[in-house]
This record gives sequence, C-alpha cells and structure tokens, in this order.
Amino acid sequence: MSRPDPWRRPGSTARDNNGGTNGGGILPPAGKPVWYRRRGVLVGAVVVVILAVTVISDLPQHTSIASQVSDETTVINEINADASSCIYAVQEAFGFYHDEAAGTLTASDRSKLPRLLSDDEGACSFTNEFVVDLSGIEVPGGAAGRDIGDVVSTVTLWVTSDALAAVNAIIGLTNHPGGAAQLADLAQAERLLASDRSTVASEIRAADKALDGADLPGPGLPSLPLPVHN
Repeated sequence: MSRPDPWRRPGSTARDNNGGTNGGGILPPAGKPVWYRRRGVLVGAVVVVILAVTVISDLPQHTSIASQVSDETTVINEINADASSCIYAVQEAFGFYHDEAAGTLTASDRSKLPRLLSDDEGACSFTNEFVVDLSGIEVPGGAAGRDIGDVVSTVTLWVTSDALAAVNAIIGLTNHPGGAAQLADLAQAERLLASDRSTVASEIRAADKALDGADLPGPGLPSLPLPVHN
C-alpha cells in the first residue's frame, strides 16, 4: 500500500465527544490525557470489545463451502472498509514523523501537524464511527466462523490499541523531539503492530484451511514503520 500524500487528506469520519468532527487545531494540552489516550482505559475497553462484540451467527449445516467462502470474503471486505480510515491515519502519522525527523517540513507544514495528527488519533479510536462498526461486525458461522471472528477481534486490537498507541507516541515526539519515553512508546507500538499483523495472517490461514484451502483475501494491514524514501 502506497504512502498517502500527507497534506491532502480524505474527509475524516472521526467525531469528538460532542458529536462534531475531529481536527480542531491544537493537540490536547500536557497533563491528564483525554479518555481514549489513557492506557488503562484503552486496554480495558479493547479487552471488553474483543470478548463481547464479535457475533457469530449459525449457518445451516448443509451450506456449501463455496457459499461459506463467499460469506467470509464479504466479512473480510467489511473489515477492510471499516479499518481503512485508521490504516490511512497511522501511515500518515508515520510519514509526518519521518518528514519531521528528516527536517523536510516547512514552517507551514509544521503548523498543520497538530490538527492533522489530532485527526489521525481520532481515526484510530472509538470516536470514529467506522471503528465502532468494525468492532461489531457480525460473522457467519460455518467451518471458518471462529477464525474469522478472531480476525475481527485482532484487527480491532490493531486499530484501537496498536495503531492508536503509535499515533500517540508520534504526537509525543512532535511535542518532545527525541524524548526517550516517547521513542520507547513508539518502539513498543511498532512491535505490537507487527505482532498483531502476523496474528491476523495466521488466523486467515486457519480460515483457509477450514474452508478446504480457500484463498481468502486478507485485511490490508500495512507493515509499519514505513520505509524512509530519500
């Protein structure tokens, strides 16, 4: 997946706590973070989501493998659609980080960073209606139902925990360039992004096996961090 143009963004679907769109201008002030940036609240919320929201509906036992493959492909396409705004956002945030570290940002570019990174943060949180939709996807039953349900849960974790943590770390590095704590947070987020991406690939392979070797599409989770292009 190619890196997005960081200064031309599609319309944001994230909403703030008052129902308006995210991206008002400045980053939240230092001190007590907003609720979706507090690690304890975030981890607790993600665990609840993973345990509770993936609904697997029963399919008749006579449903053909071909029909099941079609149904599970539809679910994966829905996962991709719901996760796409966060995927774009976290790629964009890494792009900003690389550009800032390389010293290629103009003064005008830097003035836009707080608003753009705030948008990116919202796109990977439960303030984004598509993230809420992702967490509540209904999965058909059948041979691969449990595996695809695991995919929904892991992609939700990748979006709302791993990607959000990476964006928050980049925001921290924007406010505190070279900060040791922020660099450690980003490195940890990168490890989790890679680990959960690998887990999703394993879950898709398990679903393929359950469906007699079907070649299901995979969620388009990018490999992060992005390579630096000179």
